[in-house]
Amino acid sequence: MTDSATRTDDREFQQLIDPYRRELLAHCYRMLGSIHDAEDQLQETCLRAWRHYGDFEGRSSLRTWLYRIATNACLTAIEQRGRRPMPSGLGGPTEDPERPVVASPEVPWLEPVPDGMISADPADPAAIVAGRESTRLAFVAALQHLPARQRVVLILRDVLKWKAAEVAELFDTTTASVNSALQRARAQLAEVAPDRDALAEPTDPAQRELLERYAEAFENADIAGLVELFKKDAVWEMPPFPQWFVGAETIGRLIEAQCGPVPGEMRMLPARANGQPAFGMYKRDEDGVHRPYQLQVFDLGAEGIAQVSAFFDTSLFPLFGLPARA
Repeated sequence: MTDSATRTDDREFQQLIDPYRRELLAHCYRMLGSIHDAEDQLQETCLRAWRHYGDFEGRSSLRTWLYRIATNACLTAIEQRGRRPMPSGLGGPTEDPERPVVASPEVPWLEPVPDGMISADPADPAAIVAGRESTRLAFVAALQHLPARQRVVLILRDVLKWKAAEVAELFDTTTASVNSALQRARAQLAEVAPDRDALAEPTDPAQRELLERYAEAFENADIAGLVELFKKDAVWEMPPFPQWFVGAETIGRLIEAQCGPVPGEMRMLPARANGQPAFGMYKRDEDGVHRPYQLQVFDLGAEGIAQVSAFFDTSLFPLFGLPARA
């Protein structure tokens, strides 16, 4: 085969798989909890598919075939790297918010994902809602508690709506075994997954106003105003620090003791992550420039802010389209 023919075949192959890239990336992210790992395994999936496309006999759809390849690639990655937790998945909350926190950079923490990288077809509202629910930080964090095979079974059956027979074929096992794994996965997930009914839609005008008030309070260093916006049992966690905190008053004390903000020191720019509202937080340096500090992702409830996941990995900012300074 000539180089010209190979390039032509490659272009045709890329055109075939391009419509599935975004949903395959979302699938890899659900399994791995890392957008960087998900991108790596998407590339591995495309490479494996290219190498073996001549063996594809069309007994299943191209989409199903690609998902099989992606799933196996991710299973290998999980075996090599393990799970990615959030701080609240490692132990109980910290009682003393004034005590200095200590980072654990050696832990492979869960990462947020930009909506724009995995969002569903905007012409399909049902797909948008389903995609948002299945990529929420709390849901992806809950998946990390499951053994790898159970995680795959639950995603394929409950998120992607595969038939039990299709999953059984993937694992070369029986439908009874698949259904048993699904039952165990659902039971374990129910213990750690968020209550869907308690979460507010981020498009609700009242919730947008709540977020605007939050940003304004942070920028004005209004700790009392911030506390008013949280639910009484709100959660605050901040990878790579394993310490996490519960309670509006405790969170207020944490912010005051650990951040000690002064008016004008922080700036907030809106973003979207995991189907949830987010802010890129910028902190003023000694030279007076506001530079990336935290990426905060929110769970909003009817009674206020239910949870803030504040990620200190500022290398995430470009992925979210956030500038290098504010």
